[in-house]
Amino acid sequence: MTQASSDHRAAVARLSAFYGQLNPQDLDRLGDFYAPDARFKDPFNEVQGLPAIRQIFGHMFTALHDPRFVVTQQLVDGPQAFLVWEFRFRFRRFDTVTEQVVRGGSHLVLDSDGLVTLHRDYWDAAEELYEKLPGLGALMRWLRRRANQ
Repeated sequence: MTQASSDHRAAVARLSAFYGQLNPQDLDRLGDFYAPDARFKDPFNEVQGLPAIRQIFGHMFTALHDPRFVVTQQLVDGPQAFLVWEFRFRFRRFDTVTEQVVRGGSHLVLDSDGLVTLHRDYWDAAEELYEKLPGLGALMRWLRRRANQ
Protein backbone atom coordinates (compact mmCIF):
# COMPACT_ATOMS: atom_id res chain seq x y z
CA MET A 1 0.00 0.00 0.00
CA THR A 2 1.40 3.39 -0.97
CA GLN A 3 1.59 6.31 1.43
CA ALA A 4 -1.02 8.23 -0.58
CA SER A 5 -3.35 5.25 -0.47
CA SER A 6 -2.86 4.92 3.29
CA ASP A 7 -3.50 8.66 3.74
CA HIS A 8 -6.66 8.45 1.64
CA ARG A 9 -7.91 5.46 3.63
CA ALA A 10 -7.40 7.42 6.86
CA ALA A 11 -9.18 10.47 5.38
CA VAL A 12 -12.15 8.32 4.31
CA ALA A 13 -12.30 6.68 7.74
CA ARG A 14 -12.36 10.14 9.39
CA LEU A 15 -15.07 11.31 6.99
CA SER A 16 -17.18 8.19 7.67
CA ALA A 17 -16.91 8.77 11.41
CA PHE A 18 -17.84 12.44 10.90
CA TYR A 19 -20.99 11.44 9.01
CA GLY A 20 -21.91 8.94 11.71
CA GLN A 21 -21.90 11.69 14.36
CA LEU A 22 -23.07 14.61 12.20
CA ASN A 23 -25.23 17.22 13.92
CA PRO A 24 -26.04 20.87 13.06
CA GLN A 25 -23.12 22.19 15.12
CA ASP A 26 -20.69 20.11 13.02
CA LEU A 27 -21.54 21.90 9.78
CA ASP A 28 -18.86 24.51 10.55
CA ARG A 29 -16.32 21.65 10.34
CA LEU A 30 -17.14 20.67 6.74
CA GLY A 31 -13.97 22.47 5.65
CA ASP A 32 -11.97 19.87 7.58
CA PHE A 33 -13.23 17.27 5.09
CA TYR A 34 -14.13 19.12 1.88
CA ALA A 35 -11.99 21.28 -0.41
CA PRO A 36 -13.23 24.90 -0.67
CA ASP A 37 -14.41 24.38 -4.28
CA ALA A 38 -15.74 20.82 -3.82
CA ARG A 39 -18.63 19.69 -5.97
CA PHE A 40 -21.67 17.85 -4.55
CA LYS A 41 -24.44 16.10 -6.49
CA ASP A 42 -27.40 14.02 -5.40
CA PRO A 43 -30.83 13.36 -6.97
CA PHE A 44 -32.05 16.84 -5.92
CA ASN A 45 -28.97 19.08 -5.88
CA GLU A 46 -25.87 19.92 -7.85
CA VAL A 47 -23.69 22.56 -6.22
CA GLN A 48 -20.10 23.67 -5.91
CA GLY A 49 -18.30 25.24 -2.96
CA LEU A 50 -18.39 24.77 0.80
CA PRO A 51 -21.16 27.33 1.47
CA ALA A 52 -23.52 25.56 -0.94
CA ILE A 53 -22.70 22.12 0.45
CA ARG A 54 -23.20 23.43 3.99
CA GLN A 55 -26.60 24.80 2.96
CA ILE A 56 -27.71 21.37 1.72
CA PHE A 57 -26.75 19.69 4.99
CA GLY A 58 -28.29 22.56 6.96
CA HIS A 59 -31.58 22.16 5.11
CA MET A 60 -31.52 18.45 5.97
CA PHE A 61 -31.52 19.31 9.67
CA THR A 62 -34.39 21.81 9.34
CA ALA A 63 -36.54 19.62 7.08
CA LEU A 64 -36.19 16.30 8.93
CA HIS A 65 -36.29 14.96 12.50
CA ASP A 66 -33.16 13.20 13.73
CA PRO A 67 -31.36 12.72 10.38
CA ARG A 68 -28.28 10.54 10.61
CA PHE A 69 -26.01 8.51 8.39
CA VAL A 70 -24.83 4.98 9.06
CA VAL A 71 -21.89 4.08 6.83
CA THR A 72 -22.01 0.31 6.37
CA GLN A 73 -19.13 -0.17 3.93
CA GLN A 74 -16.23 1.82 2.54
CA LEU A 75 -14.08 1.02 -0.44
CA VAL A 76 -10.95 3.07 -1.10
CA ASP A 77 -8.81 2.88 -4.22
CA GLY A 78 -6.16 5.57 -4.29
CA PRO A 79 -7.83 9.00 -4.30
CA GLN A 80 -11.30 7.55 -4.94
CA ALA A 81 -13.71 6.02 -2.47
CA PHE A 82 -17.21 4.64 -2.37
CA LEU A 83 -19.29 4.68 0.80
CA VAL A 84 -22.36 2.48 1.21
CA TRP A 85 -24.75 4.03 3.71
CA GLU A 86 -28.16 4.15 5.29
CA PHE A 87 -29.72 7.54 5.85
CA ARG A 88 -32.15 7.36 8.78
CA PHE A 89 -34.67 10.08 9.63
CA ARG A 90 -38.26 10.90 10.50
CA PHE A 91 -40.43 13.22 8.43
CA ARG A 92 -41.34 16.52 10.14
CA ARG A 93 -44.57 17.06 8.23
CA PHE A 94 -45.99 13.56 8.36
CA ASP A 95 -45.82 10.66 10.81
CA THR A 96 -42.92 11.65 13.06
CA VAL A 97 -42.88 8.31 14.89
CA THR A 98 -41.86 6.04 12.02
CA GLU A 99 -38.16 6.07 11.19
CA GLN A 100 -37.45 6.05 7.48
CA VAL A 101 -34.38 4.49 5.90
CA VAL A 102 -32.88 5.48 2.55
CA ARG A 103 -30.11 3.23 1.28
CA GLY A 104 -27.51 4.57 -1.08
CA GLY A 105 -23.89 5.18 -1.85
CA SER A 106 -21.46 8.05 -2.33
CA HIS A 107 -18.62 8.27 -4.82
CA LEU A 108 -15.86 10.48 -3.43
CA VAL A 109 -12.75 11.89 -5.07
CA LEU A 110 -10.06 13.23 -2.74
CA ASP A 111 -7.20 15.60 -3.38
CA SER A 112 -3.61 15.02 -2.24
CA ASP A 113 -4.49 16.50 1.18
CA GLY A 114 -7.32 13.99 1.66
CA LEU A 115 -10.07 16.59 1.14
CA VAL A 116 -13.15 15.72 -0.88
CA THR A 117 -13.23 17.47 -4.26
CA LEU A 118 -16.21 15.52 -5.64
CA HIS A 119 -19.09 13.96 -3.69
CA ARG A 120 -21.74 12.23 -5.79
CA ASP A 121 -24.61 10.44 -4.05
CA TYR A 122 -26.44 7.58 -5.74
CA TRP A 123 -29.83 6.47 -4.50
CA ASP A 124 -33.23 5.78 -5.98
CA ALA A 125 -35.46 8.71 -5.04
CA ALA A 126 -38.62 6.95 -6.27
CA GLU A 127 -38.13 3.75 -4.28
CA GLU A 128 -36.32 5.15 -1.27
CA LEU A 129 -38.26 8.38 -0.74
CA TYR A 130 -41.31 9.07 -2.89
CA GLU A 131 -42.90 5.68 -2.13
CA LYS A 132 -42.75 6.51 1.59
CA LEU A 133 -44.67 9.77 1.33
CA PRO A 134 -48.39 9.75 2.16
CA GLY A 135 -50.50 10.02 -0.99
CA LEU A 136 -47.62 10.16 -3.42
CA GLY A 137 -46.34 6.83 -2.11
CA ALA A 138 -49.53 5.01 -3.13
CA LEU A 139 -49.30 6.51 -6.61
CA MET A 140 -45.61 5.56 -6.95
CA ARG A 141 -46.27 1.97 -5.83
CA TRP A 142 -49.16 1.72 -8.30
CA LEU A 143 -46.95 3.05 -11.12
CA ARG A 144 -44.23 0.53 -10.28
CA ARG A 145 -46.73 -2.34 -10.31
CA ARG A 146 -48.08 -1.17 -13.68
CA ALA A 147 -44.59 -0.87 -15.14
CA ASN A 148 -43.77 -4.42 -14.02
CA GLN A 149 -46.83 -5.97 -15.70
